[in-house]
Amino acid sequence: MLFYMKVKNLKEEMMIIRNKAYKMNILSVFIAIIIIQTSIPGLGNIPIGPLSVTIIPITVVLAAILLGTKDGAIVGGIWGLITFIRAFWWPTSPLAIYVFTNPIVSILPRILVGLVAGLIFTHLYKPNKPYRMYMAITGFVSSLVNTVVLLGLVYVFYRGDAFNIYHINVDQLLPYLLFVAATNGLIEAILSAALVPVIGSPLLRIRKKSTDD
Repeated sequence: MLFYMKVKNLKEEMMIIRNKAYKMNILSVFIAIIIIQTSIPGLGNIPIGPLSVTIIPITVVLAAILLGTKDGAIVGGIWGLITFIRAFWWPTSPLAIYVFTNPIVSILPRILVGLVAGLIFTHLYKPNKPYRMYMAITGFVSSLVNTVVLLGLVYVFYRGDAFNIYHINVDQLLPYLLFVAATNGLIEAILSAALVPVIGSPLLRIRKKSTDD
């Protein structure tokens, strides 16, 4: 009996170690994808007419769904950290020089994407039940969080510099930011809601199979 208990405990410990190693490997893959998306033009943003739609939140949401809230926040934080660093030596736009040199603006919204995605999906997800709709909801809301929080922080910290940044008067800044949220932000959220279930469903099945074996 004692021998049986020791074997059982050993198997459980090995399973825990294997699951931790698996999660670390997948986390490393997501971080590598984030680095590539933020470094190579066109991979993290899709030009749609006059708009530039950011698809990096999709990667962060997928990380949160597959690995959990904590790791989703880590992946989002890596995205934000790269955005912050690039604002000093390789800014993606004139806007980045002004706003993304503030770590609160460049990092916090990205962390919240992973955090919110993990919390929403963990709350909604039920094993052995259809979850594609939950993935779509998670992708939509999490992408909007990035847009709303980012633009909100820009308004809070930089409304006095509206003319220097956007070449508009201060009283025009809020309507302008709301317009950006209703165009870029909404398109990004819809795209995230569409792609997260398509990409995430097979990945989640693979993860379940790997951890159950």
